[in-house]
Amino acid sequence: MKTGSKIEELLKQLTLEEKLGMIHGNGLFCTKGVERLNIPSLKMSDGPMGVRNEFENEKWIAVGNSDDYVTYLPCNSALASTWNRDLAYRMGQVLGEEARGRGKDVILAPGINIKRSPLCGRNFEYMSEDPYLTKEEAVPLIQGIQESDVAACVKHFALNNQETERLWVDVEIGERPLREIYLPAFYDAVKRGGAYSLMGAYNKVRGEHCCQSKYLLDEVLREEWDYDGTVISDWGAVHDTREAAESSLDIEMSVTDQFDEYCLADPLYREIQEGRIKESFADSKVRRILRMMERLHMLDGERKSGCYNTHGHRQTALETARESIVLLKNDNHRLPIQRKNLKKLLVIGDNGDRIHSNGGGSAEIKALYEISPLMGLKSRLGGNTEIKYVKGYYAEKKDVTGEVNWQEASLNDSNNTKGKAAENTGLSEKRKKLLEEAVKAAAAYEEVLFIGGLNHDYDVEGYDREDMQLPYEQDKVIQEVLKVNPNTVIIMNAGAPVEMKSWVHQAKALVWNWYAGIEGGNALAEVLLGEVNPSGRLAETFPKSHLDCPAHCLGEFSGKEKVHYREGIYVGYRYYDTYQTEPQFCFGYGLSYTEFTYSNLEINQNNSAFCMSVSMDVKNIGAQCGKEVVQLYVRCLESKVERPYQELKGFEKVSLNPGEEKQVSFWLDESSFHYYDENNRKFCTEPGRYEICIGKSSRDICLKKEIKIVL
Repeated sequence: MKTGSKIEELLKQLTLEEKLGMIHGNGLFCTKGVERLNIPSLKMSDGPMGVRNEFENEKWIAVGNSDDYVTYLPCNSALASTWNRDLAYRMGQVLGEEARGRGKDVILAPGINIKRSPLCGRNFEYMSEDPYLTKEEAVPLIQGIQESDVAACVKHFALNNQETERLWVDVEIGERPLREIYLPAFYDAVKRGGAYSLMGAYNKVRGEHCCQSKYLLDEVLREEWDYDGTVISDWGAVHDTREAAESSLDIEMSVTDQFDEYCLADPLYREIQEGRIKESFADSKVRRILRMMERLHMLDGERKSGCYNTHGHRQTALETARESIVLLKNDNHRLPIQRKNLKKLLVIGDNGDRIHSNGGGSAEIKALYEISPLMGLKSRLGGNTEIKYVKGYYAEKKDVTGEVNWQEASLNDSNNTKGKAAENTGLSEKRKKLLEEAVKAAAAYEEVLFIGGLNHDYDVEGYDREDMQLPYEQDKVIQEVLKVNPNTVIIMNAGAPVEMKSWVHQAKALVWNWYAGIEGGNALAEVLLGEVNPSGRLAETFPKSHLDCPAHCLGEFSGKEKVHYREGIYVGYRYYDTYQTEPQFCFGYGLSYTEFTYSNLEINQNNSAFCMSVSMDVKNIGAQCGKEVVQLYVRCLESKVERPYQELKGFEKVSLNPGEEKQVSFWLDESSFHYYDENNRKFCTEPGRYEICIGKSSRDICLKKEIKIVL
């Protein structure tokens, strides 16, 4: 029987009660199956960094078994910083195999919302400020996941760019920035990635909640993009039975155990029975769910089994972590640390010995293990080097009151801002003692590492930061330590940019490390000791202050009912480069222990005015093997509309031995030059002069050549 025929046959046999059971939660992470027709329950799990631990079906209480430990993967920000499509694909394979190995049908990943502000609490779950880089990493990740008969659920559709008032904030945005910045990665996720499911967002867009939005779900997703996959709500994001039923939402999930009271449960049953809502709306939803089940081989029983916690999975996590680390400063070749004759090493900072896998909200992971930076260093340096550890600063825990799980209470939030409220206004006695201990030790050691940054009290679902300042008065510790030991290497471990202006110019070496997964400490140690040459590049701009960010200085980022995206298309480097605002570190930036040169830029336009091949040579002129990220930006030199100074339209990561030279090639098509025409409601490309720019970052363009497009 053909797939379509089988689905229609099943649909005819289903009762209304059975249909509705399939379109809303019957557990915190599952829907109801139909046993008499061999239709299984649909089982889902968070998240982007690995398969979450098991909960009781109706309560946010961990089952507590020993069989749900998994591979803790680097966060999506780390993955994007690798600029490596192959690693994205392999990480997707790991996530898919582990989800299937744990008996899941849908993994709620990846998160691909654009990083509009550095203050968003979930930025560590997202990839980039740039839509091109985001989609180029997301597509292979999705494809890798779905190889294991597991549906990727790409989230959050759309404009989920803040946690403050996340359930009710109404985004006002022009059609052009929506189409050019915030939707392209979702478009490619469904068109090129073939994502079997999408998750709707909590927020509103132009007055409609995203999970009930006729514009987003019906007009854009179903009609324009011809998407026939399954749309799942975020947990608790549905608010109205009629709007949800008559929109293209397919499954309603929430955080409470009152499953029959969900909007698409008993309330919908009554509406259909009384003739106010057509049953055909439920049929459409069930049809799409069955189609996804067919794609996952859930109805024919011929399904892959999956696996988890394999050596290969851990190796992929390690390789991804290695390539995600970004070397931001290395004055006078301060790094790598020379192991020869290294007798003593001092590590300062709470993040040197902190585990991050068990925090962050729904991204939390029950990791099989997690290598901390301190463990990674000790396991490599062994008994020949004495490693002393001091905390340096006191990182107090966020106050948690009551017995209610944070997720169960998440629908009651009002402001969702986590700022300085938990901070003491001055140095406590405990902090003074820790500071004094760190400074005294730093003065006595030749080799000192400070490992600080953020943790999941700050990078966390449900809360935004007030500013970019380092918590726990770390700035003071860094300043004082650098005074007594100017050679101290500063390592920041975080999922979003932090202010560095009070000490960055004094630091000789600065390393950026993300939440890097199960092998993160080993990867960091390898980079610091020179066993691995750093090749990560920033997938987002690091501003000097959040007040420099266009979301704050041009647009709005607040707890108001409406937030206006007045910055329009000028998000991230598009703003900083166009308006000549100096960031702390620019988009695409990252150093290496070796040096690369670029030459021989060639552009060949074929018969099509828009399609062309671009090639250039990159050479490693240093003494170490290394990986370079070659970035291609397109600049429009004449236009009838506002255009950003330049836009990323290609990148390639290439590995080179000392003295080796390789040719790197790109292919550009019409989408590399287009903009969204709001009057004609479509993308279009203007004839005229353009510049093809090849560089190491958005601010380090090495080669460029002007071309002309004639229609």
